[in-house]
Amino acid sequence: MNNIDIDWNNRTVLVTGAEGFIGSALVDLLVARGARVRAFVHYKPYAEKGHLARYLADPAGPVEMWAGDVRDAGRVSDAVAGCDTVFHLAALIGIPYSYDSPGAYVQTNVTGTQNIAEACRRHGVRRLVHTSTSEVYGTALTAPIDEGHPLQPQSPYSASKIGADMMALSFHHAFELPVAVVRPFNTYGPRQSARAVIPTILAQLHAGAEEIRLGSLTPTRDFTYVTDTAEGFLAVAGCDRALGQVVNLGSGREISIGDLARALIKASGRDAVVTEDTSRLRPSGSEVERLLSDNSRAREWAGWQPRVSLDEGLRRTSEWIAAHPHLFAPGRYQV
Repeated sequence: MNNIDIDWNNRTVLVTGAEGFIGSALVDLLVARGARVRAFVHYKPYAEKGHLARYLADPAGPVEMWAGDVRDAGRVSDAVAGCDTVFHLAALIGIPYSYDSPGAYVQTNVTGTQNIAEACRRHGVRRLVHTSTSEVYGTALTAPIDEGHPLQPQSPYSASKIGADMMALSFHHAFELPVAVVRPFNTYGPRQSARAVIPTILAQLHAGAEEIRLGSLTPTRDFTYVTDTAEGFLAVAGCDRALGQVVNLGSGREISIGDLARALIKASGRDAVVTEDTSRLRPSGSEVERLLSDNSRAREWAGWQPRVSLDEGLRRTSEWIAAHPHLFAPGRYQV
């Protein structure tokens, strides 16, 4: 079974979590490819338009906004009806907050995924692409990490995502639902929130900080630029071999948080020293010390590989954050 280069022109595609960091980049890519996108966004009773605001000016345009909550099975079913492909990205994602409210993560991530999978089964979608995370692997036992690496729930967030992944895959095995799981490693780029490490560092730098305060500096991560990750979603959506399987989306390169901070200082053109802030450390036993992707499946099955180098991606991200200082509060630790 080979990868298919899908013609997205005029296909109706649902993206859950569409107003988020990766979700909005995926919407942009689908629109550029000619798709009609239903953007499923979390309902809010106030007028926040988020990263999709530019699409709202044209009600007849390529993006249709659907407000709702993935925990509401009826609303999810209505959104899925008539769709060719569903990209499920909606989730609670902040690791620190999962220590305080693990139940909310189970409800949104596990039950929400069940609702999506059941709706896709009911309405006969061509393909469901479910979003996992490299956090499910925990600290690498072997590296690089392939999709057969043991799953280690080192935070309530990662546990909920393991549950969500298994829920999605169970619908393939039990009901022959055409679902594939993409497992991005650390995605970064413009629009990412301040809770992530790269915006945290850059926001401090562009605010003029001479000291960059971070959690542990020794863990390593595998960073992929956001447009490359979005391309990976589309590649897996056309890959029949990925049905019922997990596919890593990572660069295959790792960098320590300390070295990353130094690279960001260089990219920003600023001057600062890096210090460890104990208030930002994860609980003992919860820190993931090493993440490094084996992306062989993505390359060999789906024909995907990242194109944006880390240096180039950091430069682009630095420029974006410098142009949007109002979105960040560099003196406050975002959970």
